Amino acid sequence: MKIARFFLGLCALALVAAGASAARGQQPFAVIPPLAEPQLVILDTDIGDDIDDAFALALALRSPELRILGITTTFGDTELRAKLLDRFLSATDQRIDVVPGVPTPHNNVLTQAAYAGWESSAACFGAGSILFTTNLLTTKDAARLERVTGQQQNHDAVGFLLDQIKAHPGRITLIAIGPLFNVQAAIERDPATFRQLKRVVLMGGSVYRGYDGANGERRAPDAEWNIDRDPAGAKALLATGVPVFMMPLDSTQIHLEADAREKIFSHGSPLTDQLTLLYHQWLAGNDGHAAAPTLFDPVAVAYAVRPDLCPAKPMRLEVDDKGFTRPVEGAPNVQVCLQSDEKGFLKFYLGRVVGETTR
Repeated sequence: MKIARFFLGLCALALVAAGASAARGQQPFAVIPPLAEPQLVILDTDIGDDIDDAFALALALRSPELRILGITTTFGDTELRAKLLDRFLSATDQRIDVVPGVPTPHNNVLTQAAYAGWESSAACFGAGSILFTTNLLTTKDAARLERVTGQQQNHDAVGFLLDQIKAHPGRITLIAIGPLFNVQAAIERDPATFRQLKRVVLMGGSVYRGYDGANGERRAPDAEWNIDRDPAGAKALLATGVPVFMMPLDSTQIHLEADAREKIFSHGSPLTDQLTLLYHQWLAGNDGHAAAPTLFDPVAVAYAVRPDLCPAKPMRLEVDDKGFTRPVEGAPNVQVCLQSDEKGFLKFYLGRVVGETTR
């Protein structure tokens, strides 16, 4: 108590001195502005097929501007995807809730299934390791843990998402980097609560540019994967009135070439070690696939932090039953980035993942 009173006395003296200095026309001590409050985000991902989801997760974890409330998994074997996240987050000492969505039919290869098959040796609180038992938690935390555990067991990603929106109305950015099954189900279950999202940042769609050819040639618009798996989800999202910021194929086909990959793989941090493992499983699981992954999903995460890297403009898009996202006349229903700063993005990405965490 004496020490506390001593420091309070010092603070009072400092305030008096600053006031006296100002009264004499002199500048008081510089005031350091408070750090901006991190954005609250939920990541909805189909991690485990392509490798770009893992690279997107790494960027999100290395961005102090984001406070990740939880991660939900979507499409196909959502339980296996959640196990992959469990291992990744435990290995990088992250305590983040992971809740799988309802499984859906799929025929795509989970290239990183072997990584997901290794169970974490730590007890889990959500998906992050925790080393104390429930009797040491507060009543509020214990109730939250019980609720989230139930949602995990029931594959109730929708319930988790809606709970978080209710707890933080108007404050959550949903970063959706997978097919929109969880989004569609949340809208159907409780549209009023869903509309209390601050915004949705989406990797998906193809406006004027489709998937590039094997030699980099530009192609006509395609039914992009995330939209194609669930066109009804995209239609429902654009009809909600929630601000949507779309990163389509037009702006997200950025390749991680050999020199950049080696900077990541040789870095030696727990985070980059996990990326290295997942990358090599992905590469081995794709016969004839180019060695350079395309960083579709990380562009969406980067937009949440650095929108200047992918400026968006208002458009009206119509989603058809085949998953095409076509521009049409009418009032805008989405903000779309049609061209990104690829060099700026790659510099930003590497700076975050292997360098100092800077703006």
